[in-house]
Amino acid sequence: MSVNYIKQSQSISNPLAVLELIKPITWFPPMWAYACGVISSGMDIMPNLALIILGIALAGPVVCGMSQAANDWCDRHVDAINQPDRPIPSGRIPGLWGLWIAITMSLLALVIGWQLGIWGFCATLLGVAAAWAYSCEPIRLKRSGWWGPGIVALCYEGLPWFTGAAVMSQTFPNFNIVVIASLYAVGAHGIMTLNDFKALEGDKQTGINSLPVKFGPDKAAKIACWVMTTPQLIVVMLMASWGAIEHAMVVSCLVAGQFLAMRRLLKDPLKLAPWYNATGVLMFVLGMMVCAFGLRNFGAL
Repeated sequence: MSVNYIKQSQSISNPLAVLELIKPITWFPPMWAYACGVISSGMDIMPNLALIILGIALAGPVVCGMSQAANDWCDRHVDAINQPDRPIPSGRIPGLWGLWIAITMSLLALVIGWQLGIWGFCATLLGVAAAWAYSCEPIRLKRSGWWGPGIVALCYEGLPWFTGAAVMSQTFPNFNIVVIASLYAVGAHGIMTLNDFKALEGDKQTGINSLPVKFGPDKAAKIACWVMTTPQLIVVMLMASWGAIEHAMVVSCLVAGQFLAMRRLLKDPLKLAPWYNATGVLMFVLGMMVCAFGLRNFGAL
């Protein structure tokens, strides 16, 4: 099969293609989660502002951007079917440039992570390793509808939250922060499953056993809804039991809003998954920040 991404030119004719490759729109979740970690740590913001900005840049443009470049390089055959207009299959990033960009950004991530102390470096090392394990053979966790979304959810929500808190305190975050961050990471598995709907046909043809491929769109959407909702209900109960009653009430309202959006989603999941990502997911991430302030206000609950 002849596809456009196999080109011999080693120059990038369109620099904007690099920005498209690292997908700025995907940077928001880890940056937001890192900010949640910073806030939940209870540490003063202004004296650590430079460190915070560096950490947010690491979580978003560098590590997340690197993961997008690595994924697009390893997925160039799939994208030739699903989205042939992407930078690599279209030839706008020719030859081995996609691979070189991903490797260079991986090294840059480790250099920046080292500036954040031992906790920041170890978390960065884990994030970089997870990004390659998700996309690259022979591991290629994305072949699994369970492990693939799980590792992405961990690196988008749980790991940045943990890292933000750990870098601020330069110690292992308290139990309550770890539990809430972990629960939101579990819930994000459902969000990642909904993201798999857009690649359904290409995944079928290339052996990616995503949940929409394995169970079909309707059942996969129901699984995603349960996975998103259940951890948040546990979050509400935990926050209330720790004394953060008002924060628990706000999160419960946000969960109720997601439930209403889910009812519409389940009517036509294949068509409405992008709509839910713009509505229900917004309420999900707002709940994260509410919990971060609750953890901050109530200290080591």
